[in-house]
Amino acid sequence: MPYGADVISADEAAVREIYRAHYGMLAGWCNKLVGDRDLAHDVATEAFVRLLAHWGDVAEPRAWLYTAAANIIRDHWRKRGREQVAYGKVGHDIETGAEPDLARDLSVRAAVQALPDRLRVSVMLHYFADLSIAQVATQLGKSEGAVKRDLWDARQRLAASLEGAR
Repeated sequence: MPYGADVISADEAAVREIYRAHYGMLAGWCNKLVGDRDLAHDVATEAFVRLLAHWGDVAEPRAWLYTAAANIIRDHWRKRGREQVAYGKVGHDIETGAEPDLARDLSVRAAVQALPDRLRVSVMLHYFADLSIAQVATQLGKSEGAVKRDLWDARQRLAASLEGAR
């Protein structure tokens, strides 16, 4: 067998092992964030496709996958926000006249989604994907101190927004 075939089969075996080890947990994590099982599987699959495209450059596949998924989810939330604004501009807002029930409507997911991007991604990776502060810093290209500060800021904002739900 030529040398190149050994490398390809070794890479293929490594990718299969990473897929077996992480796909289910990644899809579950995505589902917690987006609340849609089908979309969560699409996001996890897209993260693996992106991993394959960057295979030679990735040192920590697990952390890389969660970061890629977080970015895909963030793009989804942005798109959904733009769609809601567009529907509002053409008069498709549904007015119920009822006051919103804060205890019913407010969730941790909604509170996390309301965070600014720089805070949201750090929270998603550290608290939901269980990456260490060092791994989050590496994936986001920030210092550990900056990630700690982002997490502290996020906790303050989350506490304030969730306070009314108690």
